[in-house]
Parts: sequence; C-alpha cells; structure tokens
Amino acid sequence: MAPTNQTGPHQLDVAIGHRIRERRRSMGFSQQRLAEAVGVTFQQIQKYERGSNRVSFSRLLEIAHAMNCSLSDLSDGLDAPSATEAGTLNGLLAVEGAMELLEAYATLPSRDLRRALVLHARTLGGAGARPRLERAS
Repeated sequence: MAPTNQTGPHQLDVAIGHRIRERRRSMGFSQQRLAEAVGVTFQQIQKYERGSNRVSFSRLLEIAHAMNCSLSDLSDGLDAPSATEAGTLNGLLAVEGAMELLEAYATLPSRDLRRALVLHARTLGGAGARPRLERAS
C-alpha cells in the first residue's frame, strides 16, 4: 500500500467512496435518496464518494444496508496492494468521468460506434488508434 498523501484524502477513503458511488448508481439511487436512508445530507454523501470525508464503520454498515449489499461488496480487495492502483478495474473506474464514459459507451447502438469511440479515446490519450487486438497479433 502506498503511503498516505499528506495533502489529500487517503487512497482507501477514495476507493471506498468510489465503491459507494458505483453501487448507488447501479441501484438507481440519487445521492439525496441514499442520504435520507442513512440520515445525512446529500453533501455528506458527496464527500464520502470523493473520499474527502472518511466513512465510519457504523455509517458504512448503514450505507450497505440502505443499498441492499454487504460490507464486503464495498470493501473486498481493498487491502490488496493493487486494489486502488490504476490499471485495475476499480482503479480505472476511480478516474473522474470514467463511469459517465462507460455509461455513454454502453448506450451506443452498434459495435462499430463503440469501436470508433474506443479508437478516438486512445488517440486522444496518445495510445494510438490501433485496436489492442491488432497489436497482439
């Protein structure tokens, strides 16, 4: 596990927050709805999801119950060194805007459009426009 960043939230607080956000959005809950279910303001849920405020164990349990999941659904694998590093699924989803991009990608009506979006994103990111499968050949 990387050392704690003294100027920002701890990476585990950020990772828990992203898992809360991911679960909340997959359930179709607004921040307001989750906040009301656990007895806090929606601003507090925003802070939890950003990792700027730590979620106490008791609050995490309340959040899990409100979203019909277990604590392990929100915390499994976070103690592994690579769980919050970029390159893992959770690490990639932790990047700001990743969930929105994935949701937009999922609504594209054809494989060709999805492939075009991936190629465009790779080009913008400097990774080149060649699909990964072609590189492996």
